[in-house]
Amino acid sequence: MAREEPLLAQRPASDRSSIQNEEEEALLTGQHTTRHTERRSWASWREIGMFAWAFIATVLVIVLAAVYQHKAVEIPHHEQSKNTTWGPGGKPTGKRNVIFMVSDGMGPTSLSLTRAFRQYRDGLPVDDTLLLDKHHIGTSRTRSTSSLVTDSAAGATAFSCGLKSYNGAISVLPDHSPCGTVLEAAALAGYKTGLVVTTRLTDATPACFASHANLRQYEDLIAAQEVGDHPLGRVVDLMLGGGRCHFLPKSAEGSCRGDDRDLIDFASGNGFTTIQNRSAFDSLNGGEDASLPLLGLFAHGDIPFEIDRRSQNEKYPSLEEMARTALRALSKATENSEQGFFIMIEGSRIDHAGHNNDPAAQVHEVLAYDKAFAAVLDFVENESTPTVVVSTSDHETGGLSAARQLTNAYPEYQWLPEVLDKASHSGEYIHAQLKEYLAGAGNDASASEKKSWVRKHLIKDGFGITDATDDEVQALLHPEPQVSPQNLFTDMISRRAQVGWSTHGHSAVDVNIYASSSKDAWPLVGNNENTDVGSFLAEYLDLDVGKVTKQLRDTKTGFLNPYDWMGHPLGMGVRTDGLDSYHGLFKKRSEDDCGCGGSH
Repeated sequence: MAREEPLLAQRPASDRSSIQNEEEEALLTGQHTTRHTERRSWASWREIGMFAWAFIATVLVIVLAAVYQHKAVEIPHHEQSKNTTWGPGGKPTGKRNVIFMVSDGMGPTSLSLTRAFRQYRDGLPVDDTLLLDKHHIGTSRTRSTSSLVTDSAAGATAFSCGLKSYNGAISVLPDHSPCGTVLEAAALAGYKTGLVVTTRLTDATPACFASHANLRQYEDLIAAQEVGDHPLGRVVDLMLGGGRCHFLPKSAEGSCRGDDRDLIDFASGNGFTTIQNRSAFDSLNGGEDASLPLLGLFAHGDIPFEIDRRSQNEKYPSLEEMARTALRALSKATENSEQGFFIMIEGSRIDHAGHNNDPAAQVHEVLAYDKAFAAVLDFVENESTPTVVVSTSDHETGGLSAARQLTNAYPEYQWLPEVLDKASHSGEYIHAQLKEYLAGAGNDASASEKKSWVRKHLIKDGFGITDATDDEVQALLHPEPQVSPQNLFTDMISRRAQVGWSTHGHSAVDVNIYASSSKDAWPLVGNNENTDVGSFLAEYLDLDVGKVTKQLRDTKTGFLNPYDWMGHPLGMGVRTDGLDSYHGLFKKRSEDDCGCGGSH
């Protein structure tokens, strides 16, 4: 029978003894063991070292992650997007062109309204769509730094600089410092550049690409910068649009400048050929005979709405015609160049139709834009230089809806495009006729004669409305304070068509992004910030917009206001950063008080 060992007897050593066995033995006997002391000591220190290293590594990871997150917030968006995935085929190399189109104020409902209108007017099937519909690739979020509802200035600054700013800012940041634009960077890199609009060339959207002003109202200053009185010199090679009055000296007929600077003369001295009428435009032969730099000023202010322009075609070129001419001129000018061109083409007056709540003007403006978009795609198809087309809106205007509840009773589910088809002119045009009549022939007319004239020549002939009520006619001739007859005209047609509007200003709705193809503009597929659009434009052409920003910031001319070349920084005391709060302002404000730092 095997002898039992005492419980606390010392165990014999074996080759399989381990540090763990020795530690167990020490615990059982109460005696320290000296065997394998060096091995045990080394293992203990190794474990301590490994623990310390793991602890330090963990702390480093946490710190680096925090620093990276902080830096990501600070870095401007256009610097964060260097690792953009360009999708099938990648980004082109070598010579390239960018055509950027802006449908100012056009929201998703503008397409719905216009599509249905066109189907009705032309007898098209229900599945017939606009060309834009076939090129829809994403959407854009539009808020500015000062409001969830952006204006055109802040919206266009997001496109031109790739950075957010406040409502009213013309390529200026909330700290009132200038930000370089994609057009300026393109010009400095050797690209030819262009601007084509149907509003004033000094309006917010074109201004944001070729000038810098603390407020969009500084249109005299903007005009001067556009023709070369600019810290970087002349940066635009071609400009076609309206706004002649801001280029004429105060003493000249038709001027709206506040000083006597003759910017047409200044432009001529800076190399520009200036044209000011339809015949001069036609002499360009579709761009074949254009000489750059070129300044085309075809209207005193804005070019008329398309619904009105079509009857004045001998006086004003269309957006499609100006786009085709500009593209051919820029293409010819870069035929033998290593660089291509950058151009911004804007369907500007979609926005104005929204501000006026004018559905008839709206559908014709969108159709004109769709036609211009088709002309641009036609150019791209025949252009040998790789060219991308991107189109989007700076915001939606009017809070447009393709429905309207007319009474307190449950509404009918319909809107009636036939009402819009009967209109031959815009509310703006008809209102101008009313003012002209009342100031002239209607001045001495009787009340009944005035009502009869308004019914026939304005409401019936202009809008195709034959059932105007006495109250409607009376309201037009004797409007309430702060009520514009123009808005009464457009409300008459909107109600009959059952088209709804929520505002005469802008809305915060996401707007659509269109492109020549999703392959061309892969980074913009899906939902984007509006600054993503600006970043894409610069990155497609490999432009260093940050370098231009530095050049502009080195141009300091004032002591108290280092950038006084951009105008007074305070102006109307506009908010530059941070959203406003509720002040109990639920009541209707004055029509002139838009609270946006400027109209439209």
